[in-house]
Amino acid sequence: MSPVANKDNSPNLILAGFMGTGKSALGRQLAKRWRRPFYDTDELVEKLAGATIADIFAQHGEEHFRGLERQVVETMLPDCGAVIACGGGLVVPPGMGELVRSKGIIVTLFASVDTILRRTAGNSRRPLLKGEEPEARIRELMKKREQAYMQAGIAVYTDGRSLQQLCVIVERVYEREARALLRSRPKPE
Repeated sequence: MSPVANKDNSPNLILAGFMGTGKSALGRQLAKRWRRPFYDTDELVEKLAGATIADIFAQHGEEHFRGLERQVVETMLPDCGAVIACGGGLVVPPGMGELVRSKGIIVTLFASVDTILRRTAGNSRRPLLKGEEPEARIRELMKKREQAYMQAGIAVYTDGRSLQQLCVIVERVYEREARALLRSRPKPE
């Protein structure tokens, strides 16, 4: 277990990446291991709007949804001590990667199209995958978002790895990044 992760003032761990890469499952597991609160930005958006993501998209569109995501990041996330799973497109709009990075250490999860298809099949909470060609839509969205994901944080590939293996990998990345961040902060006088 990460010693830095167990300090109350330790930086947030923020998991970003495409839908179906394992952000929520891994985030919940790490929060439990580290005895930290867990936040899922999609759940917070639904709470803020009083509606499901599918309903928000259907009634108000993606732009409105992205505005709600920004509001969640700015007003509902703690400054430290938590594990946070981001919605799949949260770090993509201009300025959002920087805003999210100001809230903690970002680890971006990646998975193959096949893995994402398998994990998201039949999930009605994913309005961006509605339609006849979910595989083509995944490829299109991933291509558009890839650069933002790569710039957001340290990349970790989830294909072929168990939740336990991913916990160990992400703990190591977090520990290294958190120590570097804490060393770079000015010492109180």
